[in-house]
Amino acid sequence: MKKIVYTKYGSPDVIELIETEQPVPSDHQVLVKVYAASVNALDWHRLRGAMGIRLLNGELFKPKEISLGLDVAGRVEAVGNRVTTFQPGDEVFGVAKGSFADYACADEHELVLKPTNVSFEAAAATPVAALTALQALQGRIHPGQKVLINGASGGVGSFAVQLAKSFGTMVTAVCSTRNLDIARSIGADHVIDYTQDDLTTHGQQYDLIFAVNGYNSIFNYRRALCPKGIYVAAGGALAQIMQALLVGPILSNVDSRKLSFMGVAQIEEKDLSVIGALLESGKVVPVIDRCYPLKATAAALCYLGEGHAKGKVVITWDTHSNA
Repeated sequence: MKKIVYTKYGSPDVIELIETEQPVPSDHQVLVKVYAASVNALDWHRLRGAMGIRLLNGELFKPKEISLGLDVAGRVEAVGNRVTTFQPGDEVFGVAKGSFADYACADEHELVLKPTNVSFEAAAATPVAALTALQALQGRIHPGQKVLINGASGGVGSFAVQLAKSFGTMVTAVCSTRNLDIARSIGADHVIDYTQDDLTTHGQQYDLIFAVNGYNSIFNYRRALCPKGIYVAAGGALAQIMQALLVGPILSNVDSRKLSFMGVAQIEEKDLSVIGALLESGKVVPVIDRCYPLKATAAALCYLGEGHAKGKVVITWDTHSNA
């Protein structure tokens, strides 16, 4: 089978498409024949050798885990001896490490059945980004509240807008001029063009601010919160992340406004099932910017790394068209 690997940190030029043996699932794993996968910021940061990831994974000088890819959609090829949830032939989506390959193994609890009315490409575009958005929002917002999403046209942001609307909130989306129509099309009630306006100087206050991208001082975000408002950062410029990590806990002790940083999404079966139901109902529809074949994964990573992708970038296999 074919698989994308990288043995050193660097630009997408360092990745290789190799021939290797098909993996064998362990007792609680499922072997998936991959029909689509999608590119996440984590893939980019791993490839580039972001220092935080090097330290976290103990990969200071070169990667130990040489495969790339997390999001996956495909058909079950085989199951481990103790798998009870799936059987060969099931169409599934979820998370499988090393999904930029013809086959990948996944823990059975990190997959769910793919809705029959959802394409493999749309399903593959969903898991990590939608889970990040869901886990940032659920339990923190209620119908009728005001939510602001900074970075609303990207992968996580486009899901956050739709999920926040599905929860019955009023959503203000922040993005660039060229993405305003996308934000409106996925349900945003109001839009702010960050190239023209400062989102923190409108005098509006929000029950929740979700900062997926961009940079504004945490003090400016705090002023834009309601008295019991919540600010969650999940990306953006390094300064934004560090302020959320270091200053957020201190400011959260001053009054009832809470400010924090959200790390990597937890891959939980129950949350994947929620996402699957929303996909099936049409309440959430992935925004897919571009699709690339496996052999063009380097180009897909380059495009994502430029920082201007609208929604998700997907890797596709044409084998499922005749499946």
